[in-house]
Amino acid sequence: MMSSSLLFHTFIDGFFPLRFPSHDSSCLLVHRRHFPPSSFPSNRHHIVPSAQSSPVFINSSNCTLLGDEEPSLEMYNRWIRDRCRAGDIDEAMALLSQMEAKGFIPSPLSYSCLMESLGALGRTSECELLFLEMSILGIRPPLRLFNVLLRGFLRKGQLGLSCRLLAVMDALGIHKNRESFEILLDYYVSAGRLDDTWSIINKMRRQGFELTSYVYSRVIGIYRDNGMWKKAIAIVRDIKEMGMLPDHHIYNAVIDSFGKHGELSEALEVFEKMKQEGVTPNVNTWNSLIRWHCKAGDLGMAVDLLTSMQVQGLCPGPKIFTTIISRLGEQGKWDLIRENFQYMKHRGHEDSGAIYAVLVDIYGQYGRFQDPKECICALKSEGLQPSTSIYCLLANAYAQQGLWEQTLKVLQLMEEDGIEPNLIMLNVLINAFGVAGKYLEALSIYHHMEEIGISADVVTYSTLMKAFIRARKFEKVPQIYKEMEAGGCTPDRKARQLLETALTVLEQKNG
Repeated sequence: MMSSSLLFHTFIDGFFPLRFPSHDSSCLLVHRRHFPPSSFPSNRHHIVPSAQSSPVFINSSNCTLLGDEEPSLEMYNRWIRDRCRAGDIDEAMALLSQMEAKGFIPSPLSYSCLMESLGALGRTSECELLFLEMSILGIRPPLRLFNVLLRGFLRKGQLGLSCRLLAVMDALGIHKNRESFEILLDYYVSAGRLDDTWSIINKMRRQGFELTSYVYSRVIGIYRDNGMWKKAIAIVRDIKEMGMLPDHHIYNAVIDSFGKHGELSEALEVFEKMKQEGVTPNVNTWNSLIRWHCKAGDLGMAVDLLTSMQVQGLCPGPKIFTTIISRLGEQGKWDLIRENFQYMKHRGHEDSGAIYAVLVDIYGQYGRFQDPKECICALKSEGLQPSTSIYCLLANAYAQQGLWEQTLKVLQLMEEDGIEPNLIMLNVLINAFGVAGKYLEALSIYHHMEEIGISADVVTYSTLMKAFIRARKFEKVPQIYKEMEAGGCTPDRKARQLLETALTVLEQKNG
């Protein structure tokens, strides 16, 4: 087992080599957001000054403080957990800052709730700091928090940090569970790393984890993505020989494999067989079939599938809805667009607001709303308050056309509504400038992200490289690629292809 002192240095030197100038724990809170008490929404907390001018919280859902009574450690911990469960992570972090200012140390459960909430939002930098604080305070992080950080790092392509995290787990004698392995499996499959995928599967076998249909579906997926779809289909036969009945994981992977390689009739045959064997198609099944029929240009079948899906009481994801509506829009079939949307709306789907946002997104693409403010007003007139995801959808509609002025306007409207721009929105803005050929502006957004403490991910770097390629600034691409690796992001297949394209052009120029 690792001593607490050695563990501390492992975290500082391994996780934060560039972030902290010393091992002084006073540096810990420098990069964490601190929210003043007045930032709490008045409909949830009322701040009442006491005779000593100390803030006192009244929370109708939890407890009430009267007069100059001070919140206790137990109250702070309970409020933090309640705010996390309610999805108000910024308020929870504000409470954390307040309680620490009073000399209170959060409970392990409060730390867990905070980290899990931050991890779900992709705010890994704040997760890292809380994780470090726990270690310095001698609180042993449970396995689920290691998994939270592991998932967050890998989502951003930070393989180097993930490897260090796994090394700390090994040093502490914390063994990976099925979730840990499946997080790694998802990353390697998405990155197209066949050898690493099989390495994880073999480790699972050696440690006695039974391979589930989910694991096999990921194997089918990586064969599909590497163009070996026939080998992917052969895995299904192996599964049956082992006595494992294919479920929706397996069927969905096979349908997607056929669809990606244009074997649509075979995909539909598997779809029918799936139903005959009593396996109910889920949203992913329908989404896959609709997506590949759209890509193949068979819009009639895609619409039929969409209709059948809705009859089953299912609603397609926003991306699929965007795909099919885009194709209908290209053909000028606006009546069919409205008909499908109205059907969804009248069916009372919970996601109807998001679907309408996507519809507005497409109207933006085809010129129905040249001014982003009109789009937002249209949403609000329907009684829908735009969320971060809706703003990102709308911004992306303009960005795809290189309409950077409209994309910037969406960002401004978002900020006017009190919503802070996130990594997704800034990536969209980089893309908008890139499509418009304004690579210097795209680069300025990247530098702005660094200044405000938002960590770039693989998408950021790839989008920036693509902007340089569009502007024929091929010599800049290797530099960005190096910065990506230096930042702890492991390049994915797309990033490697962009680098290869740039290097090929440079080689031809120099040759």
